Amino acid sequence: MPLPLYLLAMAIFAMGTSEFMLAGLLPDIASDLDVTVGTAGMLTSAFAIGMIVGAPLMAGLARTWPSRSSLLGFVLMFLAAHAMGAVTGSFPVLLATRAVAVLANAGFLAVALTTAAAMVSPDRKGRALAVLLSGTTVATIAGVPAGSVLGTVLGWRATFWAVAVLCLPAAIGILMGIPTRPVREGAADGPALRSELAQLRSPRLILVMLVGALVNAATFGSFTFLAPVVTDAAGLGKLWISVVLVLFGAGSFVGVTVAGRLCDHHPGLVIAAGGPLLLIGWPALAVLAQKPAALLFLVFLQGALSFALGSTLITRVLYEAAGAPTMAGSYATAALNVGAAVGPLIAATTLGTAVGDLGPLWASGLLVAIALLVAFPLRAAIAVGRDDELLR
Repeated sequence: MPLPLYLLAMAIFAMGTSEFMLAGLLPDIASDLDVTVGTAGMLTSAFAIGMIVGAPLMAGLARTWPSRSSLLGFVLMFLAAHAMGAVTGSFPVLLATRAVAVLANAGFLAVALTTAAAMVSPDRKGRALAVLLSGTTVATIAGVPAGSVLGTVLGWRATFWAVAVLCLPAAIGILMGIPTRPVREGAADGPALRSELAQLRSPRLILVMLVGALVNAATFGSFTFLAPVVTDAAGLGKLWISVVLVLFGAGSFVGVTVAGRLCDHHPGLVIAAGGPLLLIGWPALAVLAQKPAALLFLVFLQGALSFALGSTLITRVLYEAAGAPTMAGSYATAALNVGAAVGPLIAATTLGTAVGDLGPLWASGLLVAIALLVAFPLRAAIAVGRDDELLR
């Protein structure tokens, strides 16, 4: 894989850390800025929603710019937003900086996905995507726990400063590693924006985006509420929450890495093997959550399966949107974040039911079941690699 891909992954690591780190910082932010924890929670929910809207918006604005200029501009915009957030004493200003950060994140990821696909041969998009997504998975393994510890020791503002500092080497790497000449086809040489947006009328593209969003909804629905499963259902101490989150992140890294080597030519294998296992895994985790050893193993396994299946489906979005070379990345980003926004909302509705803290795990199983049911009748639209006959 080209070195610039790893430089892009470094920036995505910083952005992934920022997206997930607030879960452990909300009480301190609420206390410091004199708002309720529920109000502070707007900082988290607004991020995923902003990614859905921001990805196509920013990709459309930046489609005529050189890749290096776009990526560098978005990273510096993200850096500035965190620096401002670190010094403000006003919650509305902090919320505004998160809005700016999410637009920068959405634009960067959309352009980075498209740029990565253009850097490699057409049959290696999956491996390129795996390198990019490794930035997010490493953020869950190392960045988020480190941010939580830093916030506990030095305060939540130190975590914001740390993310801003992480952006500096990423910006330098982009400046030095991405060619001056646009890697993507510019709008002047490629399809018109209207033509690229028309790709969204493709049933095949919409199908893959929908299935990818459902799988990601299942992933984030359970991931968001793992803490009470660890402390209440399993009866473990609070320190084990970080261990479980790291295990989930480690599993996701393994899943993305393995799927990256298979999803270009053998997507059917990943979907046919991973889909049913993922479906079984969430209810199994709910049933066995009271057994710590089973909990730790299944959390790792579900992280691997979730990201293996999810990254494969998102890769298929890039293939199906090949007629939209500058906007395909934004379609993939939107699909990912529809799931990230909707999944926790669905999971939250189960917390007051008879199943209690285990409700999100059952909800995730249901979401995966729906995804597989939606995918099955038109499975050939998803599995279009060398083994596409596997799912026929």
